[in-house]
Parts: sequence; C-alpha cells; structure tokens
Amino acid sequence: MRARGAARVTRPGPALPAAVLVLLVLLAGCTAAEPEPGPGDEGGGRWRPKPGIGWQWQLSGRLDPTVDVPVYDIDGFDNEASAVADLHRRGRRVICYLSTGAWEEFRPDAGKFPARILGRGNGWEGERWLDIRRTDILEPLMEKRIEMCERKGFDAVEPDNMDGYRNSTGFPLTAADQLRYNRLIARIAHRHGLAVGLKNDLGQIPELEPDFDFAVNEQCAQYDECASLTPFVKAGKAVFHVEYELPVARFCATSRKLGLSSLLKKYELGVWREECPAAG
Repeated sequence: MRARGAARVTRPGPALPAAVLVLLVLLAGCTAAEPEPGPGDEGGGRWRPKPGIGWQWQLSGRLDPTVDVPVYDIDGFDNEASAVADLHRRGRRVICYLSTGAWEEFRPDAGKFPARILGRGNGWEGERWLDIRRTDILEPLMEKRIEMCERKGFDAVEPDNMDGYRNSTGFPLTAADQLRYNRLIARIAHRHGLAVGLKNDLGQIPELEPDFDFAVNEQCAQYDECASLTPFVKAGKAVFHVEYELPVARFCATSRKLGLSSLLKKYELGVWREECPAAG
C-alpha cells in the first residue's frame, strides 16, 4: 500500500529555518502523482466516487488524455505509470481495467495460468473463463495484477468478467462461488489502497454492494435492468454506465433520474464517446 504520511528527516543537525521547511514541504507536494481532491473525493482513505460523476472509458487505441472529465477508466496492462501520472496532473482519477474472471492469451502473465483452470471461451477472441473456485491458484495471480495497478499509481480497479456463474464456463460454478470470489478481489484491491468496482453481476448487487466502492455496467438500459443498480446510488457510490446500441435519447432521462454516470460508446471502447446532454 502506498505510504500516505509525511516524510521524516532523520539526519541529525541544526534545525532548519522556517522558510526552508516550508519550501521542502512544497517541493514534496509537487512530486505527488495524485490529483487534487475534486468531485467524488472524500478526505482520507481510498477514493470513493460519488453518483453522477463524469467519466471516460477507453480500452483501445492511443490514449487521449484531453477529455474534460474527472474520471478515466483505462487498461492496466497497456498503459504505463507515466500515462497515469499525466492524467493525475490533469486532475483526473484513474481506474485500472483488469480481467479477473477470464484468461486472456495476449497478456504477459498468460503462461502462469495452468490449463486445468481454463474453461470455455467467453465470446471474445483469445479469452476463456476461469475456474474461480480455485482461489489457491488465482489469488496470488490476481494479487500480482492488482499490485501492478498500485505500482503504476492507479486509484481504483475495474475487475471484469465477474459473473461467470451466470454463463456457460465449463465449470459448475454457483452463486456462492461467485460471491466468494468477487469479495476476494475486493479485499485484494482494498488492502492495496485501491477502490474497486463491481462489474455487471446485477443479481448479486444486494449482497455485494457493501464490499465495493462503485459499479460499472454495460447495457442496463437496453435490457431494462438499470433500476437494479439503485443500491449503489443510495449508498452514495457512483455507477459508471455505458450503452452501445441505444441513442442517448433512449436512456439519458432515466439515467439522470437514477443518478447514473452514463455514456454512449462503440464496442471497441476507443476514444469516441457521447455523454448525456445537460438537463434542459
């Protein structure tokens, strides 16, 4: 976990003049990668985004850091610490996208996942569901991934593919297996000082909302499911929501009423975005 205390001077010697001490404090503050507190922030502890906060979700293409929103959600492997620091300098909070419920053959740690925990494809090329019951294998692997997010300076984690129990994974996963695994991922993120979001998994929101700091959802408007995310908003936690196939006119009024942070995106999740217009 990143240290959050003030630096201590251990070298003995005469007391420094007050003006020099002030200068040292200012210089130390300039080296911090974290942005100034802004919308959705609370004093102390990990970041906790509030309902309605604006965001950008970009997982493909060259990162465009110029979108004027308080929150970015970007790929944890594909972006270096320098990109996170640049977003912080621009006043953004940054979420680290990771797949925690599916194996991806194109990741640098793919060879560390034994074949016996790899299930059926999840619909995306080069990806297969994981046997989330095998926490003895998965916990250290996910710990390393989340450590990477912390090391790069991210503020939060978006763990993807967190609803395998509702899919044809090749394993007899139960709702209890999913609850256990999702809570494990949340605990790992929290012990590294990072906020963590619940991705989709609408059916387990009543049980999991207390364990997570925000939610990320795809297409709840298209499938008439957005009301299921209300527990997060009522708890003062952001819901980052995207639609791909509906025009903004079809979901923005409901999104505003429910307190969601909604965008229209293309499936490749590049730079392009269309946000809900301000209420007239």
